[in-house]
Amino acid sequence: MTGSISKIQAGIVGGAGYTGGEMLRILVNHSNVDIAFVHSNSNAGNYVYEVHTDLFGDTELKFTNELSTAIDVLFLCVGHGDAKKFLEGNEIPDTVKIIDLSQDFRLSQNSKFNNKKFVYGLPELNREAIKSAQNIANPGCFATCLQLGLLPLAAKSLLNGEVHITATTGSTGAGQSPSPTTHFTWRNDNLSIYKAFGHQHLGEIGQSLTQLQPDFAHALNFIPYRGGFTRGIIASIYLDSNLSEDEAFNIYTEYYAGHPFTHVTKRNIDLKQVVNTNKCFLQIAKHGNKLLITSIMDNLTKGASGQAVQNMNLMLGFEETAGLRLKATGF
Repeated sequence: MTGSISKIQAGIVGGAGYTGGEMLRILVNHSNVDIAFVHSNSNAGNYVYEVHTDLFGDTELKFTNELSTAIDVLFLCVGHGDAKKFLEGNEIPDTVKIIDLSQDFRLSQNSKFNNKKFVYGLPELNREAIKSAQNIANPGCFATCLQLGLLPLAAKSLLNGEVHITATTGSTGAGQSPSPTTHFTWRNDNLSIYKAFGHQHLGEIGQSLTQLQPDFAHALNFIPYRGGFTRGIIASIYLDSNLSEDEAFNIYTEYYAGHPFTHVTKRNIDLKQVVNTNKCFLQIAKHGNKLLITSIMDNLTKGASGQAVQNMNLMLGFEETAGLRLKATGF
């Protein structure tokens, strides 16, 4: 489609939240996209920059409580369970491509809604299917981070035992609605475990691993932490392996060759390298018989809105990196 159509029309539902704000920040600078509307019942009539104050000077868009179907793509930046409710209450033509950021359609048993079929939107796993998809279920943030750390091994049928995972996410992973564990005085200078061994993203991770390694049936021992920072996920993943460090490194670099946002290194990595970007960095190390994969990314970009735009680019034939060459925090 590149070269034949200069601009497509995009709509955003749930534009006042964190993922909606990230979507706006990316799309206002995307050379192939015009934002047709930003839907928010609670902020209808307000300027977008009155909620997302950093967009002051970038856009004069206002929130609306009305929907238009004169669009090419619709982003559902809504909470879990709300995407299905939205589609039940609003008839979206089959000509409109839908990218849903909730968990409503990620699992294969939930991937159909009426006549709409949702493809699981992890480009490093399903790039070709995404290109021809009409609807996308965007992966979860933890799910993206952990899958990118494990897919190359699954592709070689090398997940032959239990996998141990510890991962810490920033406070924006909990969404914008306030709760006791997102309050600054609780979260700052604090650390806590939640949903140990039972996080909701384990279902989609297991689904993807068995897509590549059908006989995978081992435990994913996942301990998630709430971190005292705003953005990003850092995950340490380790398992028994007979691979040497060089062999593992080569498997990972070969798998991600041609994938523009996932990069493999043997050097130590840290979150500031990827926060505010659509990148995932993977560090490969061997300690005795343990293979350690450290995976880092931004939960709101590669873990949500950035990946959604990456999927849009693939679906509409744009350059995969269009609008996503973003600067990392760095320091």
